[in-house]
Amino acid sequence: MRHVLYSAVEAVEATVHEITQRTTTPGVWLKAFVPPETLEPWLAPGWRLAGGLGYLMSASLLVAPTGVPGPVPDGYRLTTWTRAGVTRALVRTADGAFAARGQIAVTGPTAVVDQVETDPAHQRRGLGRVVMRGLADAAAEQGATAGVLGATPDGRALYETMGWRVLAPLTSALRTHGPTGA
Repeated sequence: MRHVLYSAVEAVEATVHEITQRTTTPGVWLKAFVPPETLEPWLAPGWRLAGGLGYLMSASLLVAPTGVPGPVPDGYRLTTWTRAGVTRALVRTADGAFAARGQIAVTGPTAVVDQVETDPAHQRRGLGRVVMRGLADAAAEQGATAGVLGATPDGRALYETMGWRVLAPLTSALRTHGPTGA
């Protein structure tokens, strides 16, 4: 389970207190659009900051003039498909090994990008751009005009070169153990 909180700081603080005191199941995530030093004191025992600082980012989604995500580097192939409202993009090597992936869900005029990753052995080859362009095009074709995503510092660098902009810090916390420490 994942809780994502976006509101005035005072409302977020009260909600973080409520959620982190009430939730006892390990593995539950909480994400808030505040810096880590703001979120950490609000967490109940059994919770910890996780994942480092992130960023909430947004961009306009425009369909590429050719309707394709751009050139896929030699030796790779891109596959996209949509199931249950989520479009996934997967880049594999010629022999079928995983190279990069991502997914996007359209929620009206806005689409949410998630789980974008490039295998370290395949980084710096433009695969992240291929995945992001494919996802943006698919969402635009479904009527979305804006995209949002949570980015890591490394991801932020890629997304900014593609016209995405930072809206707010994004900090994650994780429930690490149950009430008895189990």
